[in-house]
Amino acid sequence: MADKYANSSVLITGASRGIGRVIATTFAKKTNHPLILLARSADDLKQTKEHCLEAGARQALHICCDLTDPSSVENLAYPENFPQPGILINNAGQYLLKPLQKTSYDEYLNQIKANLFSAVHVVNRFLPTLHTLDRGLILNICSSGALEGLGDSGAYASSKHALLGYTRSLRQELLDSEIGVTALNLGQTQSTSWEGSDVDPEKLINPQDVADLLVALSKLSARSVAEEITLKPQHGRVPPM
Repeated sequence: MADKYANSSVLITGASRGIGRVIATTFAKKTNHPLILLARSADDLKQTKEHCLEAGARQALHICCDLTDPSSVENLAYPENFPQPGILINNAGQYLLKPLQKTSYDEYLNQIKANLFSAVHVVNRFLPTLHTLDRGLILNICSSGALEGLGDSGAYASSKHALLGYTRSLRQELLDSEIGVTALNLGQTQSTSWEGSDVDPEKLINPQDVADLLVALSKLSARSVAEEITLKPQHGRVPPM
């Protein structure tokens, strides 16, 4: 029983590219956890799996899944002999750069689905599994936009506010369990989301720092949990955003 968490897998959503890929390869390099990689893009996800195996992952499994669809997540299956996930990293999400007054209903709804319900569906699917282990950990990638309004991306900020509220509430709900819950509020982080923009990538948060932090959180003793962490670029918000 005591070794179940140590031998469990790490499930990472949005693992096909960008921050998610860096998180996956870092867990492959720095831990002995098998990996379950989730995203929509089959080709990119397969590349991430290959990178993880090259980095030293003892096992890696990639599964294409629409995380905004509750039935797709509910029916998500993996081989019986594959280690159960003990760490859930909800990294999947979308960013919409658009003022609220120009944001359509469908665009707003898509932000809520991608940034809130993708995490909700994954937690609902795997929370019963976490309860069977000696301990578990849920790491939700929120945003500094969950702590303040964003005049240029209000729907995104709203959806991340919702994710942070969900994460805080889940933490309270699971206080009497052995499952830790952490919200990581990220500022502007170098990723594929910034491709084509005028933002200087060298001023953004290094995604390797994000991945290293998550690995460190996964190695805390069962007696401790970081409830909420905010990570921002050293010199503040990066223009012209």
